[in-house]
This record gives sequence, structure tokens and C-alpha cells, in this order.
Amino acid sequence: MDLSVEASGETVGEAKWLALRELDRLQPGLDKGSVRFQVVSEGERGLLGVGYAPAKVVATIARAADAEPPADKRATGDSELAAGVRELLERLAAGVGVHCRVRIDEDSESLTASCVGDDPGLLIGKHGQTIDAIQHLVNAIVWREAREARKPIVIDAAGYRERRRLTLESLALRSAERALREGSAVELEPMSAVERKVVHLRLQDEPGIETRSEGTEPNRYVVVAPTGA
Repeated sequence: MDLSVEASGETVGEAKWLALRELDRLQPGLDKGSVRFQVVSEGERGLLGVGYAPAKVVATIARAADAEPPADKRATGDSELAAGVRELLERLAAGVGVHCRVRIDEDSESLTASCVGDDPGLLIGKHGQTIDAIQHLVNAIVWREAREARKPIVIDAAGYRERRRLTLESLALRSAERALREGSAVELEPMSAVERKVVHLRLQDEPGIETRSEGTEPNRYVVVAPTGA
């Protein structure tokens, strides 16, 4: 028998989060990745408070007695590290209102956990700020508790990491061409340490070009310049 709750919030994401919290109260230890959402209303903000209507969602999950473990949970191939990352990412995604199923790709060098679900933009955030923060938190928690050999953990959603890498590499090349053409340094927009590294690595072998990071966090940025400029 299914268990359903309705919740309201300022946004659909907030309504989903409140619904998940209520389901967790009613069925402790629920698998948040198997919750199904129906958006009843996306809400209206109104003008100066007039005509305001909250967003509403219905969240549904099979009761514990009837539910089957999701496919990813039934898999026996997960290492201890992968299982820990999977559970942690599902909980963090639920905290920002994302219904997430986690796909794990692990080798001897690294582990990538990709979130597949509704509203991936909520998990990614502006310029990847949210997903970068989640990745930092997951690494900090898992590295503190890991019993296995430590390895870097990459958190992804909807192929964001690859798309962003390609965008940054294209920006790096265009900036290098401009720096050589104009004979002067080009300053890029502020980026995270992870994104600055992508730019540095892409241009490290470009003839006549050097890169450096300047500024202070969170506004640290890359400078692309002709060698010696």
C-alpha cells in the first residue's frame, strides 16, 4: 500500500523537501531515492503579497512492508566506499529537493557518483556552486570515515561535469588566442579551484602562453597571458 503526503512551500523544491521530511517522520529510514513526486501547483508569487499562492506537491512511496529495494540497492557489486557515497548523495540531494537515483562508476584511481533524477538544476546550482559544495562535503565526510584506500570522489548530475569541462576548455583557447592577438593579459571570470585547474591544464602546453591564478576566494580568477607579460 502506498503512503502519500501533500506539502506546500515557497517553491516546488521547498515543497518537495518538506514532503520528504514528513515521509521520513512517518516511515523512518525510507529510501528517498524511490519517492515519486507529483507537482500539484508551481505556485504564484503575486505582487506585494497580493495573489500569492504556495507551490504544492504530493510525494508517494510504497510502505516498508510492500516496497522492494531499488535496483541500485540490490546490486552486490558496490564496494563499501561506493555504498557509503551512494547513501550520502541520496540524502544530500533530497535535502535540496531532488529525487535522485545514483549511478556509481569506480576504478582503482577514482569514484564518480552521478545523480539521475528530476530538477538536476537544483543540484547543480549557478555555475555549479551547489554541486561543487556537495562534492566537497562528500569528500570531507567519506575521507574521514573511509576504511578503504582513499580516492578522489567526483559528484556529477545530468552530465554537467563534462559539459562544463568542454565549455571551460573552449573559453581557455579563445582567451589564449585573444591574449596572443592583443599582446596583453586576459582575465577570466571568478571560478572555483576545480574549474581553474581545468583552464590551467588545457593551456599548460600552449606555446607562448602562461596562466596564473590571482585574487582571493571566492573571487579568485585565472589570468591568461603571453609568456613574460
